[in-house]
Amino acid sequence: MHAPSPAAELRRLGIRASRGLGQHFLVDERVARRQVERAAIRGDETVLEVGPGLGILTRLLASRARRVIAIEKDSRLASALAGLGARVEVVRGDALKVEWPAFDAMVSNLPYRISSPITFRLLEQVFDRAILMFQREFAERMVARPGTKDYSRLTVNVAFHAECEILEEVPRSAFYPSPRVDSAIVRLVRRSPPYEVADVARFHAVVDASFLHRRKTIRNALDLAWRTFAPTRDRWRAMVEHAPFLEARAGDLAPEQFATLSNELAGAKG
Repeated sequence: MHAPSPAAELRRLGIRASRGLGQHFLVDERVARRQVERAAIRGDETVLEVGPGLGILTRLLASRARRVIAIEKDSRLASALAGLGARVEVVRGDALKVEWPAFDAMVSNLPYRISSPITFRLLEQVFDRAILMFQREFAERMVARPGTKDYSRLTVNVAFHAECEILEEVPRSAFYPSPRVDSAIVRLVRRSPPYEVADVARFHAVVDASFLHRRKTIRNALDLAWRTFAPTRDRWRAMVEHAPFLEARAGDLAPEQFATLSNELAGAKG
């Protein structure tokens, strides 16, 4: 079953794309087909889709997967998707708030404005792989190298949970209405971190505190958040006394160096 053109379908439904919801519908079905091919969906798998919109991906996924769970916040579009067949379950609600079911793979063209919180939520889930469309600049941050302007908390968190690769860039002309930026398709493959982390919560706390004040040295950035790591200031000073990388800045530390730093703090006897 082929999806109707977004413009024609919106006219049929009597609705306009919502700027407030960041709606830009994929026009080029060739792009959607490449996303599904790269996801390598098997017939026994459950696929999660966030922001299915008019269903260009949903239809293709339903032809491959055992089950597709599509979370759609816009009730007008959710109603239009309800007739896609028994393999498609439409969840009406905000993907940042509703409970996510168990799934094997995630394939989505994400609304740009929720890219970051959705990505962080995805990384907390148990899944095998994800093929996601992001704003190109966001995708570049996901795979950035230490010492570059795009390297960020997002980069370190993605590297901790998954292998990440930009598969292709997608021009703004592939969407209706056309956004002001180009997009990119990213593949995430879930795996354990390739370095030892003694305390995962502490690792993430160190990363978060370091990037919150990324222009400061690690020493000064962590010192501003000392209550996160120790019950007293004196205890904190003793813990951090022999920690490595304190004179570096967050943007210069590789993920495995953040692991070394957090492990040192976890083992310190303040």
